[in-house]
Amino acid sequence: METYVTTLHVRTYSHDDAADIRQTLLDVHADAYADRLDDAFVQKFPWFVDHWSSHPQFSCVIGYDGAEPVGYAYGAAANPGREWWRGHLEPAPAKDRTFHLSELMVRPKWRKTGAAERLHRALLDTRDHDLAVLLVDVTHPKVQALYESWTYRKAGERQPFPDSPLYAVMVATLPLAD
Repeated sequence: METYVTTLHVRTYSHDDAADIRQTLLDVHADAYADRLDDAFVQKFPWFVDHWSSHPQFSCVIGYDGAEPVGYAYGAAANPGREWWRGHLEPAPAKDRTFHLSELMVRPKWRKTGAAERLHRALLDTRDHDLAVLLVDVTHPKVQALYESWTYRKAGERQPFPDSPLYAVMVATLPLAD
């Protein structure tokens, strides 16, 4: 059974806050991937932060334990016709306004505390989209199982970049079930 962080305070940020939160996102990522910082794909993370936060509909939540950042979740509305589920769901959903959840990251000290689920819910419970879609490295079946426990289902697999891992495309209907 997980011990829940009772002091987690979640703050919401948008595209307009990107410059202010950038270093926090990078610092949490560096802590979360401390054992893989020499991995070339992991080293590209600053580019991904800049790419996602430049999206006008970028949305991010950061959880804090006091003043210390615990983790975050961020993403943005998918551009119509460019949804990650395209080519995997046939027929296409009738209601298809999609939010792409790009990152959900929790620092090691706060893993298995319920922080990930709280951040996930804080980000997605405010969405008015029909679907949430995220990608999970297929070599991490426990992470995929966690998302399945949160009502996601695997729709297929994709490798968005030649040097990226192969990912499971995970889809959930919004609003999320309680």
